[in-house]
Amino acid sequence: MDIFERLKQAAAADWAAYVEHDFVRQMGDGSLPQAAFRRYLVQDYLFLIQFARAYALATYKSRTLADMRAAKAGLSAILDLEMDLHVRLCGRWGLSPQDLEAAPEHQATIAYTRYVLDCGQSGDLLDLHVALSPCVIGYAEIGARLASDLGAALESHPYRDWIAEYAGEAYQQLASDARRHLDGLAARAMAEARFGDLAGLFGKASRLEADFWQMGLEGAQV
Repeated sequence: MDIFERLKQAAAADWAAYVEHDFVRQMGDGSLPQAAFRRYLVQDYLFLIQFARAYALATYKSRTLADMRAAKAGLSAILDLEMDLHVRLCGRWGLSPQDLEAAPEHQATIAYTRYVLDCGQSGDLLDLHVALSPCVIGYAEIGARLASDLGAALESHPYRDWIAEYAGEAYQQLASDARRHLDGLAARAMAEARFGDLAGLFGKASRLEADFWQMGLEGAQV
């Protein structure tokens, strides 16, 4: 069992609240209101800007070239892959990249991203990657599950582009590499007595992910 699986099991309730959230369920069955998805996308764009900073911090915190390259891969995935998806999807509503960058950050966006950055600033590289892992690895799990459940129906699904992006080979490989890197970091830097603190950190990040989905759902009510 790798460190990521151990963290998921230790924070099982928080993890389930995140990956089984109503936002995810509604996105999967196609019933998610467009207003909720749009609010989520705009905030997720702002979220990714802060996560790019977190990966830049990971480069600074790295002590080996391998760790630096792992951080570079995460930064590239955000700047060259995920943000392009958001720009493309938001462009359908007439929103430019400048519009997205000018949007005010929601409290849920601030809470989650600054928590991750604080973990990185006050802790070490392992703390930072544990805080990042629910997002980078969790999205791969969610995307793969939704794509598998939908099968051929994905082709005509209203949220096809989002699901296909995170279920796609490029993102799945990124998440697999991130998971393997996290396990390697734990092998090098984690005494067993530290696991409880890391599990608490992971659980908090997962709860903040659930709050982020909830923020999106509430966008359908305003």
